Amino acid sequence: MVDPSLRVREVTKTFPAPENSLTRRLALDCVSLTIDGGELVSLVGPSGCGKSTLLRLIAGLDAPDSGDLLIADEPITGPSAERGLVFQDPSLFPWLTVRRNIEAGLVARGVLESQRAEVAEFMRLVGLDSFADAYPHHLSGGMAQRAALARALINHPKVLLLDEPLGALDAFTRMRMQDEVVRLLQARRTTSLLVTHDIDEAIYMSDSIVIMTPRPGRIDQTIPVALSRPRDRGSSDFLALRSHILQVLHFAGSNDPAQNGLVAT
Repeated sequence: MVDPSLRVREVTKTFPAPENSLTRRLALDCVSLTIDGGELVSLVGPSGCGKSTLLRLIAGLDAPDSGDLLIADEPITGPSAERGLVFQDPSLFPWLTVRRNIEAGLVARGVLESQRAEVAEFMRLVGLDSFADAYPHHLSGGMAQRAALARALINHPKVLLLDEPLGALDAFTRMRMQDEVVRLLQARRTTSLLVTHDIDEAIYMSDSIVIMTPRPGRIDQTIPVALSRPRDRGSSDFLALRSHILQVLHFAGSNDPAQNGLVAT
């Protein structure tokens, strides 16, 4: 079996500074992390710290200024079906039914005929088998996000990248979807990186939590989540870990003198 681990090695990324065309703004500064095969890791940090930028780099939608990104020992050089990406907005095609939305990636890769039987299986896994012929506007937010997850997972990605996928849902639906996502990813042993601003969500879902500093984004620390599943959000261990992470976030990067993150071109 191919090793599905994800490795980020000393990755740096800059963008042009809008206020000064002769400088570039440092978004990510020498970021390194490793996610073992089958792990679900959450990436948390203040807005603008580069979480989504890092996800885009891993997805192959952009390239780093320096550093390496690898799945096992294979470098990431561009987009690939081996890396699934799910956004906060489900981004379903409104003119396609649920079934055809889930099939879309298979059609694009020319493998629909050989994998058609899996479509029904994935609709069942996400609880949408009775909505196969429904259109996205017929679905609730949670149902649409489940369809987006099935569309990503049916390609059997080695790594699944989740960019605030539950952020637009109401609190009750969000908690139920957290259970659904964890169940699906554990069942398939999919290596996953979740960007979230919700500390409770990170603790509830993850095997470990990576804390990033304010811009320029650096890894402040990685915190293992050594809580048994299913997790009790009201337990003393859960609440103690929540308090610790909030304290870490409060002080992350507070001693860093390079606050503006600008570098000369």
